[in-house]
Amino acid sequence: MIVSCGEETKPEKDLNLIKSNFSELEGWKQDNINQAIKAFKKSCNKIKSSKAEYIDSVSEIKIPVKDYKDLCLKLEKQKQADYKKFIEQNFTPYLVTYKGDAKGKFTSYYEAELHASYHKSDRYKYPVYGRPFDMVEINLQDFDKSLPNKRFVGRVKDNKFIPYYTRSEIHNKQLNAPIILWGDNLVDIYVMQIQGSAVAKMEDGSMIRIGYADNNGREFKGIGSILLKEKLIKPGQASMGKIKKWLKENPDKALSPMNKNERYVFHRLVNADGPIGAQGVPLTAGRSLAVDRKYIPLGAMLWLETSGPDKEKINKLVVAQDVGGAIKGAVRGDYFWGSGGDDILEKAGRMHAAGQYYILLPKQTEVK
Repeated sequence: MIVSCGEETKPEKDLNLIKSNFSELEGWKQDNINQAIKAFKKSCNKIKSSKAEYIDSVSEIKIPVKDYKDLCLKLEKQKQADYKKFIEQNFTPYLVTYKGDAKGKFTSYYEAELHASYHKSDRYKYPVYGRPFDMVEINLQDFDKSLPNKRFVGRVKDNKFIPYYTRSEIHNKQLNAPIILWGDNLVDIYVMQIQGSAVAKMEDGSMIRIGYADNNGREFKGIGSILLKEKLIKPGQASMGKIKKWLKENPDKALSPMNKNERYVFHRLVNADGPIGAQGVPLTAGRSLAVDRKYIPLGAMLWLETSGPDKEKINKLVVAQDVGGAIKGAVRGDYFWGSGGDDILEKAGRMHAAGQYYILLPKQTEVK
């Protein structure tokens, strides 16, 4: 990765950052960044307790923890009215490009809702599983630092490490896993797995937040593409809201295409003011972004320029705080829309736009 300051530079890597300034960020002066700073402070709290060298050692863009710690401490002393000035004085925006292209795809997700109970009954008969007791995770670098930093998830059978069960296998067996809740609809649980989290409406009227715990390590396949390939829905009907409606109205046909997405997500109960993202902090509606952490470090601030489901401009400061099975690429983001029912799902499910983003790096961070 290299930094370009306007002059012609031959790229050495596919991922490149082009040094910019805040006057180049469309809508920067108009954005009320208070909610973004609130989200960033949550990431700061996570980073300040880190003993690692970088805020996210997995990502290609390296930001030293020390650089962020210093600024996070300074930020605590700032008044809201001075937030934008603080960012301008302490950070530099860099346009993120990949193979010379700054444009990428931006979609949206939300926190789903479902009805649940602590006890199994005729209505509540579908398990919401916690992380299985027999699921094992390994990383090649745990054995040899020269090997790729790659996560493998599986189980041990006959003294051999093998892949963990697929979605279909999990549906057809008694899983060795805790059941944290029972849901009343398999489709709602499926949508929760795609979104990563949900709010459960309990029998007594209380609300419980369900967070992501882990997944079975299998490949993720979007249900929309599966239904289109099998000609079960027509082109133009692949928004998440319409897909959910079709699945519920066609229970006899729904299970087979659902099982073709072998990825299965396990959950946990959480006590937080928002769904917990991959960084381990609560997400903030309209200010949290899921990214591919192979390139973008979790905890980094980004200036996002894209458009929403009704072609409205989205030019705002966001924070990389989550990941997603379908979020792959240096310029790729999933915008967290918020929490709610099918109305929020319909808006989030229709967002599919081109866009770009700038990563905001501390001025003292050396970009190589």
